[in-house]
Amino acid sequence: MELEETHVTPWEAEAFVDYDKLVKIFGAKPLTDKEVSMLAEVAGETHSMVRRRVFYSHRDFDIFLETFKTGKRCALYTGRGPSGHTHLGHILPWIFTKWLQDRLGLELFFQMTDDEKYWHGDSGSLEEFNSLAYENILDLAALGLDPAKTHVIIDSEDIGFLYPIAIRIAKKITYSTQKATFGFTDSTNIGMIFYPVLQISVAFLPTELYQEHVMVLIPAGIDQDPYWRIARDVAPSLNYPKPTQIHNKLLPGLGIGGKMSSSKPETAIYTTDPPEIAMQKIMKSYTGGQPTAELQRKYGGNPDACPVYKMYEMLFEDNDKKLLERYHACKTGALLCGECKKELAERVARFLRDHQEKRRRAVDQVEKYLIRYKFDVPKIRR
Repeated sequence: MELEETHVTPWEAEAFVDYDKLVKIFGAKPLTDKEVSMLAEVAGETHSMVRRRVFYSHRDFDIFLETFKTGKRCALYTGRGPSGHTHLGHILPWIFTKWLQDRLGLELFFQMTDDEKYWHGDSGSLEEFNSLAYENILDLAALGLDPAKTHVIIDSEDIGFLYPIAIRIAKKITYSTQKATFGFTDSTNIGMIFYPVLQISVAFLPTELYQEHVMVLIPAGIDQDPYWRIARDVAPSLNYPKPTQIHNKLLPGLGIGGKMSSSKPETAIYTTDPPEIAMQKIMKSYTGGQPTAELQRKYGGNPDACPVYKMYEMLFEDNDKKLLERYHACKTGALLCGECKKELAERVARFLRDHQEKRRRAVDQVEKYLIRYKFDVPKIRR
């Protein structure tokens, strides 16, 4: 019941929630200075998303880093449900994943779940979701993920990589577990009931591909954690390493409350938005400020509840000192919402122009990311 009250599931989530409470409900651990220091030791620096606790909780992240330091094979895993164009909330964990790939030299297994989007939605054909998977790969390329080390699995086309693993996982999971974890009901179609098995399978795929235990780290939104709780439960009985996670907070949409979501396109900034349209969305967005400039100067705003400020904090301000100055200027009323929005709009527009040019140049590079051109379907270890 508590989990429902927080409105955080793989399909529904709010951005402004009590994240400390969520850690306790999910049974994860808060990211501490110990893990941040360990990461800095192996990576040579820290990332702003870690310093600011945008990535704020984990499961065995410390064990992953210790394993990496021993020289044992490790890998990254994250993914995307291709229900539409990619927005900034989607790419937030990908930016950190790229940093991990660059700093640690890790291979990334990236799952495109066109099947899940087809089963979950009331409209849209499998062909449409499959086409969007290919379109979304352009964003991975535009962000600079290494095609030699990034292996994209498109579920409907690459099922041979997953199904032999899924068979074994499925035998370990009961329907009652699925209902309790994901809130499925008797009216849920059996595609959705089976789907979590496929998402879990990718966590174990590197072990099968390399025929050795591979510890996998999953950087992803906290809303995806229910999958990994089950994965960690079944891993020992299947002789797989438990997957490890580092969870990010959810980027708010430009409206009130919810995370940035394709279901509310007017509150989302898409990587395909014309820069001028993105600027208009930001200038019209909700803020944590007062109703008038006079009241803002008198009472100040609330950056902690402001999606515009969160965009700076989570994506568009690398300088910690400048971010803190912006926070205090908002709180004291020295900074008006219109001024803050205008600067953010300009930064986002610059990002989009650059990103969209890289997307255009990546059109002929998609096949370089596909797993089927790099690996044979593995034989399951006996």
